[in-house]
Amino acid sequence: MTHVRTPLLGSPAVRREAREKVTGAARYAAEHTPPGCLYGWPVPAAIARGRVTAVHTDEALALPGVRAVLTHENAPRLAPLDGRVWLVPPDDPIAALLQNTRIPHNGWYVALVVADTLENARRAAQALRIEYDAQNHDVHLTADHPGLYTPKEANGGYPGARERGDFDTAFAAAAVQVDEVYTLTALHNHPMEPHAATAQWDEGHLTVYDSSQGAGTVRDVLAGLFQLGKEQVTVVSEHVGGGFGSKGTPRPSVVLAAMGALHTGRPVKVSLPRRQMPMVVGHRAPLIQRVRLGAAADGVLTALAHEAITHTSTIKEFVEQAAVPARVMYTSPHSRTVHRVTALDVPTPSWMRAPGEAPGMYALESAMDELAVATGVDPVELRLRNDSDTEPDSGRPFSSRHLAECLREGARRFGWAGRDPQPGVRREGDLLLGTGVAASAYPVFIMPSSASAHAAPDSTYHVRVNATDIGTGARTVLAQIAAAALDAPLESVRIDIGSTDLPRAPLAGGSSGTASWGWSVHKACSLLAERMREHPGGLPPEGVTVTADTQEEAGEETPYARHAFGAQFAEVQVDSVTGEVRVRRLLGVFAAGRILNARTARSQFIGGMTMGLGMALTEGSTIDAAFGDFSESDLASYHVPSCADVSAIDAHWIDEDDPHLNPMGSKGIGEIGIVGTAAAIANAVHHAIGVRLRELPLTPDKVLPRLTAG
Repeated sequence: MTHVRTPLLGSPAVRREAREKVTGAARYAAEHTPPGCLYGWPVPAAIARGRVTAVHTDEALALPGVRAVLTHENAPRLAPLDGRVWLVPPDDPIAALLQNTRIPHNGWYVALVVADTLENARRAAQALRIEYDAQNHDVHLTADHPGLYTPKEANGGYPGARERGDFDTAFAAAAVQVDEVYTLTALHNHPMEPHAATAQWDEGHLTVYDSSQGAGTVRDVLAGLFQLGKEQVTVVSEHVGGGFGSKGTPRPSVVLAAMGALHTGRPVKVSLPRRQMPMVVGHRAPLIQRVRLGAAADGVLTALAHEAITHTSTIKEFVEQAAVPARVMYTSPHSRTVHRVTALDVPTPSWMRAPGEAPGMYALESAMDELAVATGVDPVELRLRNDSDTEPDSGRPFSSRHLAECLREGARRFGWAGRDPQPGVRREGDLLLGTGVAASAYPVFIMPSSASAHAAPDSTYHVRVNATDIGTGARTVLAQIAAAALDAPLESVRIDIGSTDLPRAPLAGGSSGTASWGWSVHKACSLLAERMREHPGGLPPEGVTVTADTQEEAGEETPYARHAFGAQFAEVQVDSVTGEVRVRRLLGVFAAGRILNARTARSQFIGGMTMGLGMALTEGSTIDAAFGDFSESDLASYHVPSCADVSAIDAHWIDEDDPHLNPMGSKGIGEIGIVGTAAAIANAVHHAIGVRLRELPLTPDKVLPRLTAG
């Protein structure tokens, strides 16, 4: 495949919407307020499992400004989902909102109060009296839970279990063995912009402004639930303040807003309170991961097993594919990768930045560090010795794999060569210092997309595609792709995104957005350039418009395994008095195809690495056994990293030339930054203190006892 090569692609073009965002001109879902707009406040269940037996609404309805209280008794009926909406199965919880008395977990919505102001809606919600039939519940995940089973598939359609060779025999015969368990608590997405939607009905047509990663998916689901034709629903997601996977499919806010608007005949706005979000918008499920590595004395792997235990809900099966990265990373003739899951009385887990890869690579790369210690092989060298030209599980050649280059370049930039391999020897007063490394990988996904491109007689261009910019800079990069294909100045290209009135395109997820949307934009603009050459005397007054889709190209089978790779290096300090861990330096080097915008790419890489830092040191969430809810439900208790937590962080990349991807030669970059970071930091902590900690996050209460015990 021939790639586009112009100075525009790769240049650090400034975000097109930057001024609008910093001046407040960019309007998010909750900032659309049609005339007569009402406000909805969702009411969560206060028990972990059972049924609603009565909802007493009299006191709430008597309060000033209250227009309605929707419950299972009077809410609009939703049609069952038929499974034809991509990524939204028939058992998705969204279809059961206010439809019956069942309460599958704490925080499940049992009512929606609609009032003329947000304050009146919240006050009325507090006045509701709800009676329950509470039943025994189980929210505790254990490695020996009696309900554990092996699913047919994990998230992404990966097989629940895979085995090659004879792992048991090979592991037993290995000269060096590592057999350890690594655990993570639940994690929450917590985007800056909470989930919100504004809905309005007009003569049977539903218009929704939604904070979503994919307006098309929301449109299709709403059309199914309310039994409408897709042409009767318009969804706009023009500006979205982050999602990290939690906005990948429709969430309760958009359905409740549409139900409230239908019931009252007025526009209704629903913004989820942040404290309610962990229970209703998905989460990264807790994981118990056992990794076993067998190797020769020189560190070359002979046996590898990764077994991941996690939970799902009783409503819908979602299995974090944490064992899948072990099928990709390192060559081993004998391998076993298994997922085990149990259905508990918890909210349904869902996507969170790099689902599967982020937690799975934490366990695998921590085990690789333990193998390096056991064999006496340098951690960078160990990974180089186990590099592979083919994907171990499938046997397919990689379209490109420059993991070794990332490791070597990262080691050079980080100053790894001067590292003392002995743990627990570097000290500055009360501070213990250490360094660590981990590798990272993320698959390449490309989805069918469509776009239109218009050329006007005044040499300006208009590109339309229903892409979603969730803060990544998609508008800017797509304009660069268009301008490059048209051989036109960047400022001559106008681009519209974020509405179902535009040509259909997939959601922003799986680091697939730019590759998918960009391919259709490139195709449309290339066709437009050909059409323009048919008018040497100038374009007609109405200009020229072409449309294009990549259904055929994106659907082609590839003989290659396609992944982005990277390496992260970390230096930490551990306070021997308080047990506090701080990251002094964090470096990532990545091989992710051709980088299309240096400015936005660096932002994505360091953003992912910062999120990985939070995963390693600050972010953790536990379910209260008695009440069944997440104890850490807001940003006061769920600690995301602040600027003070990130001192020196840097990202670099190797510009790959991979002809087996798309016309731009790009891979996704939104998620690989998080993948290896937690392991690199945890490995650095071991190097600093000489004690291995295997439960994230590494908060002082976990670190200090191990220091004093030592």
